[in-house]
Amino acid sequence: MAEMISAGEFRKGFTIDIDGNVFTVVEFQHVKPGKGAAFVRTRIKNVVTGSVLERTWNPTDRVEKAHIETKKMQYLYSDGELYYFMDNETYEQLPLNYSQVEDALMFLKENDTATIKFYKGAAFSVEPDNFVELTVTECEPGVKGDTATNVTKMATLETGYQLSVPLFINEGEKIRVDTRTGEYMERVK
Repeated sequence: MAEMISAGEFRKGFTIDIDGNVFTVVEFQHVKPGKGAAFVRTRIKNVVTGSVLERTWNPTDRVEKAHIETKKMQYLYSDGELYYFMDNETYEQLPLNYSQVEDALMFLKENDTATIKFYKGAAFSVEPDNFVELTVTECEPGVKGDTATNVTKMATLETGYQLSVPLFINEGEKIRVDTRTGEYMERVK
């Protein structure tokens, strides 16, 4: 039996099934107008296509909660077309196409672990760990003694991802990046 939840129970990150499509709640807001009935305004994102919809609900509307399976898997390699991940428990390999891994690739290098989400056995999302350590492959030379925190320069990481880093960061150094925001966190000693 499918688990049902009411729109009044929505929270950010909830996954729901609407007519066989899975959506995740990106934003929700309970609205109580001066006149008329209360409602829930949401932005929901289709987990497969990535399209975002805005939708309003009666707080008592019931929808099916989508059960998402998550697995930690290791990124092995790409053959140019597919990206191969391995289940560390079963050693089964899962080939995914570029559109499925595109966002995660900015922060994943071979042998890194990622969280892969499945709905009804099909992978739809690849998420790198929240914090990753990557090597700076390109940036202007560091400026010794310049510790001003708000002055930054662009750097390119080993994955090709570009971000702003403090002036004292040099090529060849490892830095920690928050993959949720794509921002520099700190230099790794």
